[in-house]
Amino acid sequence: MTTAVPGSPAEPAPSAVPTSLSVWPASARPAPDGDITVGGVGLTEAAERFGTPLYLLDEREVRERCRAYLRSFPDTDVLYAAKAFLCRALLHWVRDEGLGLDVCSAGELEYAVTSGFPPERIVLHGNAKSPRDLEAALRLGVGRVVIDSAWEIARIAALVPAGTRQKVLVRVVPGVSAGGHAAIRTGTDDQKFGLSVTGGGAEHAVARILGQPALELVGLHCHIGSQITEPGPYTTALRTVVQLLARIRDRHGTLLPELDLGGGHGVAHRPGERALDIRALGARVRRELAASCAEAALPVPRLAIEPGRALVGPAGVALYRVLAVKRTGTRVFVAVDGGMSDNPRPALYGARYAPRLVGRRTTAGLRPATVVGRHCEAGDVLAAEVALPGDVRPGDLIAVPVAGAYHLSMASSYNLVGRPPVIAVADGRARLLVRRESFADLTGRDIGL
Repeated sequence: MTTAVPGSPAEPAPSAVPTSLSVWPASARPAPDGDITVGGVGLTEAAERFGTPLYLLDEREVRERCRAYLRSFPDTDVLYAAKAFLCRALLHWVRDEGLGLDVCSAGELEYAVTSGFPPERIVLHGNAKSPRDLEAALRLGVGRVVIDSAWEIARIAALVPAGTRQKVLVRVVPGVSAGGHAAIRTGTDDQKFGLSVTGGGAEHAVARILGQPALELVGLHCHIGSQITEPGPYTTALRTVVQLLARIRDRHGTLLPELDLGGGHGVAHRPGERALDIRALGARVRRELAASCAEAALPVPRLAIEPGRALVGPAGVALYRVLAVKRTGTRVFVAVDGGMSDNPRPALYGARYAPRLVGRRTTAGLRPATVVGRHCEAGDVLAAEVALPGDVRPGDLIAVPVAGAYHLSMASSYNLVGRPPVIAVADGRARLLVRRESFADLTGRDIGL
């Protein structure tokens, strides 16, 4: 969890966690033998029991972060963004805590519904929904479909059963650039998502939807990017969207009752980095929404938000075993038994982490080292130029905090390396949530010549 920014979800007392563990789950504690416990479970014990690579997810951390969002955003639909990470246990946790769900495909949707998640509490969006995506949404009774392009309007309407209507939102592009990397900025017209406010595409889509008897337009949706650490871009986008709500009222006589501001709430991956203050964001957004609606003489719409990384990212820890240490000139490479197949974020976005040696005490000084994976790619780097003990050696255990989001959800079986298992830790107990991918899993799809 993140303690560097006051008001972050699940923030412990300032003295509860040492500074060196500030981006770890709130339950993380150093042990006398150089180990760290998370949820009362020693990382060394977990690695020995379940093997490495291994992912731990702190159940209490996830649940407390869900509760922190509900406290910070009262009278708001908080929807967990399933693309961050999805498994059946996690679905039960967020459902139990009162959250809805945001999915991007028929696969995510069917996984959720067959795990017992109420479909009416699910929103489906995506920039290029397949026929299967839309058919599954209508068949399963999804609560909302977010229309991302004009092409989807007739396609969705044609699937709606006779005598019923499907509730939809229109994803708009408010012209706000925000996010930690160019690849995750989605609020401007030069990317693939949504319909432009400035270019008129959003209003054209609204007019077409209002002419479809099978569709019920209930609101607008926008998502401006990811890893955003300041409230300002959200309030700027909100003002633009409220102005569009007013124009829709004036031109069509329609008051839209819902506004979804998406997610993208930034977390700290290394000590000292900023994280988005969720309490401050909730206060700013609600204040700006009320003021903007009052100025436009609009009733305040029902607000929805879609956090993903901020709920599960800081609750996860990845564990790796060192396989080799190589010194080449001035650089030290520490190769581990995982890599870009279980965490592609450094290769995709240049994500930075703070790995740590666990499981033994050492008096060796810290030296710059680059933690690399086992795959046949020069770009298979998990953490470049980080401080590790100078005596790091094969067999050591390396832990990487803030590993709960966009690692396993984007994982692959590159080089036919199976994806790691996931365990839940809580109250001193560990239980398997997702088993390790086996050779049989990897070869089972190959039906032969």
